[in-house]
Amino acid sequence: MSMSRMRALLAAAVGAVLIAVLAPAAPVAAAPAPVPLVEDPASYVDPFVGTTRGGNTWPGATRPFGMIAWSPTNTAGDQTGAPASNGYDYNVTRLRGFSLTHVNGAGCSPGAAGDVPIMPYVGDVTTSPTADTRDQRYSSTFSHANESAGPGRYTVGLDNGVRTDLAVSTRAGIGNFSFPAGSAANLLFRTSNSLNGSEDARIDIDASARTVNGSVLTGGFCGRRGNGGGATNPNRRSYYRLYFSAVFDRDFARTGTWQNATVTPGGTTATGGEGYLTGADRAGKGSGGWVGFDAGGDVRMRIGISYVSTGAAAANRDAEVPDTATVDSVAAATRDAWNTELGRIGVGGGTAARTTAFYTAVYHSLMQPQTMNDIDGQYLGADLQVHRMRAGQRAVYGTFSGWDQYRAQIQLLALLRPDVAGDMAQSMLDFAAQNNGVWDRWLHLGAPTHVMTGDPAAPTLATYYAMGAADFDVDAALESLVKQATVQNPDALSDAGCPGQCLGQRPTLNTYLALKYAANDICHCWGGAAETLENSLADFSLAMWAQRAGRGDLYRQLLPRGDYWKNTFNPAVGYQAARRADGSWQAGFTPSTDVGFAQGSSATYTWMVPQDVSGLATLMGGRPAAATRLDGFFHDENGNWAVLGGNALRYDPTNEPGIHAPWLYNGLGQPWKTQATVRQIVDTAYGIGPGGLPGNDDLGTMSSWYVFAAIGLFPQVPGRAELLLGSPVFSRVVIDRANGVRLTVNANSADTYVQGVQLNGSALRRSWLPESYLQRGGTVTFTLGPTANTTWATAASDLPRDH
Repeated sequence: MSMSRMRALLAAAVGAVLIAVLAPAAPVAAAPAPVPLVEDPASYVDPFVGTTRGGNTWPGATRPFGMIAWSPTNTAGDQTGAPASNGYDYNVTRLRGFSLTHVNGAGCSPGAAGDVPIMPYVGDVTTSPTADTRDQRYSSTFSHANESAGPGRYTVGLDNGVRTDLAVSTRAGIGNFSFPAGSAANLLFRTSNSLNGSEDARIDIDASARTVNGSVLTGGFCGRRGNGGGATNPNRRSYYRLYFSAVFDRDFARTGTWQNATVTPGGTTATGGEGYLTGADRAGKGSGGWVGFDAGGDVRMRIGISYVSTGAAAANRDAEVPDTATVDSVAAATRDAWNTELGRIGVGGGTAARTTAFYTAVYHSLMQPQTMNDIDGQYLGADLQVHRMRAGQRAVYGTFSGWDQYRAQIQLLALLRPDVAGDMAQSMLDFAAQNNGVWDRWLHLGAPTHVMTGDPAAPTLATYYAMGAADFDVDAALESLVKQATVQNPDALSDAGCPGQCLGQRPTLNTYLALKYAANDICHCWGGAAETLENSLADFSLAMWAQRAGRGDLYRQLLPRGDYWKNTFNPAVGYQAARRADGSWQAGFTPSTDVGFAQGSSATYTWMVPQDVSGLATLMGGRPAAATRLDGFFHDENGNWAVLGGNALRYDPTNEPGIHAPWLYNGLGQPWKTQATVRQIVDTAYGIGPGGLPGNDDLGTMSSWYVFAAIGLFPQVPGRAELLLGSPVFSRVVIDRANGVRLTVNANSADTYVQGVQLNGSALRRSWLPESYLQRGGTVTFTLGPTANTTWATAASDLPRDH
């Protein structure tokens, strides 16, 4: 090669290098922007979801964990009852007042509270409203076209011409009542007319101070249930007095009171309760009063409540809703509070309907527990005495639907608000101490109601602790619950209230420990097989707690008791079954029987072993055989989906014992069936609109199940913090826990089936997340598709950990 040619090639090469170095770099494709999260989650909340079809929710105004819940009480023509457990059914369009307290989705009818309905009435009060037993005169119809509700505010235009606009803070509320001009404008205070009735009530009207004060002595949750002791039901009793103090912006033109059928125009004081019975025994009884205003127009009322005293109710009112407040200002502040709570679990990329269903479910999940303490820190204890909350405690919380909530709601609460969960745990411990050491199964406020079965406080506190709620007296709580699980409580040897509201914690404990199951014929419980399953899970969760707390002695003592469920599994039939003290099985067994069970069948309860899926599979002939059995639980004989309830042999989305069952496929090595089954339930059992819940919300339990299902994560077992994987319906989920930990879930689509998962950028071959994800945070990325991947997360070594 000539030198000139060589020099030319060299120059060309050098030029190419210089061009490559000096030329601007080719543009690199930018990473796709993350899917935006919903900016105003409160705008997606529809408080009317679940207000019919047995959901037992209500649309009124409340704040997160609020003491006051101001919502309408409907009437179908019976003043001693209500068309739904919590006073409101969407299909009934007549109401008799706006009550100050409610519990979300309780199953007993009537439910808890509904205290002090306040009714705007146009016309002269000439007869006793209590004598209007069919709610014909002192009530009003309305149209849903004139009704609206959002987080913290409720508004309705009644057909009597009055527009009612309500907003609340935590312990107080403000209402504007716009009466027709020139009308006889009156507000009736039905002080004795709580949903369950009342033992006593009082009203005091002070025209010079423009105030109405009063109280009602009531309680009685589930006191009417036929399977709870009938006329001797132990919960047909009073266990709280609600006090209220209302002040108005206008002078009273007239006052009046009534007691039973006697009406006293000009009266200012009245007393008298209704009793706790129904129908003719209660009709026409009770007391209340009214205040009237000249010429109609707008009337503004500020009201506070307390479980301690009238003075405390007034102090709560003036601190939270001062004289300068308006309905708009109070509603705006409470809406902001709701957006703070709802925004802890941000979602994006979902359909409008699913986003509405989702944020409404979060909203319903965070109504309870409810604040119990006044602003000065005092609260009513389980012993009916006034106590002061502990130093450092942020709030005292009450109303705990134990048997329901420990399966989903407490996990969601602990996920989002471990600080509130810690205060709730401390509250429960103190209520137990005030109740002679007994942790009741169902607390209304702080009071024991004895409702349901098992020992739900144990898995509740164990789960709180596992999920990071440690700001309570951990050692004292563990010791107290272990004592109840190891030392016979005398009350637990009684049949009082059985079935349904048996008095004691850990019924017939000594016999249970000797037999290693609850004998159905002598257990003093709702059902022996159910009690065995509940106690097994409770003891397992206590063992997990003990292990975390460094109590190896308790761990070794309690862990074997987590296997006692095997002693009521009858291998001859392949199901859980009622067993007698002599070791024999209850005669007449069929899988659809409810003998030995509580609000469920053997077919449902047989799957209630989330702590030992592998052990259950072994008894069923192995994982493939168990998965085939589980297929039959979710499908009918023709292979069609059967997940809407109504068949004792199939899955029931309306009640708690089986709501974890769709997730059991993960432990059986067939996670694609979890994905399909959960999605089917999400899309058919749940929805939007008044019928959007499959059944009783049970203080947010069913709503919490939906929240977990929608984000593709579900708590594996009480007492631990692992999360099972399904498939999210949103492209992006960001959970900002109150303790500063952030959890992120991403998905490429809203398809049903998992094709692969990454955890913090690394491929994940397991269908579950370790506790470290919840404790330290991280990012889970789903690749979803329209067809099942039957190889992902199926190896035996990758299945969720048992024991």
